[in-house]
Amino acid sequence: MKSKVGIIGRGNVGSALARGLERAGYEVSVRGNDAAAVRELGAWAPIVILAAPHGAVDAVVAALGDTIAGKVLVDATNALTPEFQLALGFTTSAAEELQKKAPAARVVKAFNTIFAQNMESGQVLGQKLTVFAAGDDAAARAATLELASAIGFDAVDAGPLAHARYLEPFGVLAIRLAYGLGMGPGIGFRLVH
Repeated sequence: MKSKVGIIGRGNVGSALARGLERAGYEVSVRGNDAAAVRELGAWAPIVILAAPHGAVDAVVAALGDTIAGKVLVDATNALTPEFQLALGFTTSAAEELQKKAPAARVVKAFNTIFAQNMESGQVLGQKLTVFAAGDDAAARAATLELASAIGFDAVDAGPLAHARYLEPFGVLAIRLAYGLGMGPGIGFRLVH
């Protein structure tokens, strides 16, 4: 039986992941900016995907409270400044900071290098895109990789949570290629392995 998956964020990312996971047979529930609903979702789902804007992280963590203890918390956010610059890096990452804010959760960084329009299928032009998952808990990484594979991605274990320091700038590179250099969001990365 597939896990229940809670998604926090009703925007393009959360909606696309919900469609992809529902198609793959998961029971999915999506919540927006409502603290009581977020807390209820945290209590319900063993896997919670954070697909809200990075600026909402503190409010989401506060709303989840102890409901997230021992559960997988997938960080799909990109910590960007208003100028679309990387807000954190080098000695930490947004995912590592999230782990500090929710120490009882099993945080995994994933999906942040994928554009929303490609999240439902995991593909661009018939090619599987690669999703990397970084986290300190091997079972949490495996659960996240299973979700990504079920959607249709090539899911790759990226090791410990500290490797989010590399995945987050990789997400910024995708944004720069798509919007700064005019390639558009119909692009994606694929690891040949």
